[in-house]
Amino acid sequence: MRWSWKIGRIAGIDIRVHATFLLLLAWAALVSYQASGTAIGAARGVLFVLALFASVVLHELGHALAARRFGVPTRDITLLPIGGVARLAYLPKEPRQELHIALAGPAVTLAIALVLYGALRLLGLPLVPAEDVLSSRGSFISQLMWANVSLFLFNLLPAFPMDGGRALRATLALRMDYVRATAVAAGVGRAFALLFGIVGLFYNPFLVLIALFVWLGAAGEAAEVQQRSSLEGVPVERVMIRDVRTLAPRDTMAVAQDHVLAGFQQDFPVVDGGRVVGVLTRAKLLQALAKRGRDAAVGEAMETVFRTAEPGEPVEHALTRLQECRCHTLPVVSDHRLDGVLTLDNVGEFMMIETALRSAAAGRSGR
Repeated sequence: MRWSWKIGRIAGIDIRVHATFLLLLAWAALVSYQASGTAIGAARGVLFVLALFASVVLHELGHALAARRFGVPTRDITLLPIGGVARLAYLPKEPRQELHIALAGPAVTLAIALVLYGALRLLGLPLVPAEDVLSSRGSFISQLMWANVSLFLFNLLPAFPMDGGRALRATLALRMDYVRATAVAAGVGRAFALLFGIVGLFYNPFLVLIALFVWLGAAGEAAEVQQRSSLEGVPVERVMIRDVRTLAPRDTMAVAQDHVLAGFQQDFPVVDGGRVVGVLTRAKLLQALAKRGRDAAVGEAMETVFRTAEPGEPVEHALTRLQECRCHTLPVVSDHRLDGVLTLDNVGEFMMIETALRSAAAGRSGR
């Protein structure tokens, strides 16, 4: 994830923190200082946020380790001001496995709350009311326990992107098509978003932000599953562009410029002796034109480290690679020889065509 950096590694999984997380720490310090009037109070507020997010890391590790049990790797865990995100490489297609992964995080959070409750009883410390969780009253352990209880209950709401939404979808998928189950679960999530929004307008503006978060999460999940459904089982060779213009390392930027103006391509595979040796992207082309002029050689500006796809591999795998590298084009190669290119644009066009064909088929079957 952009604007994040690695702070550690647990169980073979990178732990990253987003830059905006620092804003949360600053806010916690300010609020705690205003409430207590002391630097110690401000430090306590920051320490509380750090302890709470340590619980969040354990929550996300619960998801990641449960996923690993089913052979699903986790790319990393990133801490954001709104919580944590465990980026799984993919979701399992078996609903029971997804249900297990979804509930593993809340199970860890509940276990943390129970351990903290046991520590309170063991140490003889008072249990402050739940409404004082963000105040400076009561013991640190008591506040942290109630915060974990709140996280546990909030995550179990049956609305995307919370764990409860994924658990609902997995439960529904045991009895119906996965896409349909996602649509139903997304509808439930939107209903919760409307409820939060209405209540928030009258009682707590913060609920309006949660409503927006839930609404966008439901819409995003439905769109992602629809995309995966359209691409499932489709090989790259069915989607790739075959009519591709290429360049040679010795060609000049003038040749590349003429190709750009004459066609639709943004990036150009660079081929030497029948083998793909690089990619000249639009950004590199513009940089070379600005610094060296039209007579500069393509070989001086091309990307020599680039990702590729194979004709027979699933499009969804290649699409993940395309999104991870933040590039526009993947050369499709067999034994280092170019067969075509895969771009986000032609994947999107394929999905629109498939959606239109499915709608037409559904309309005919409904008559």
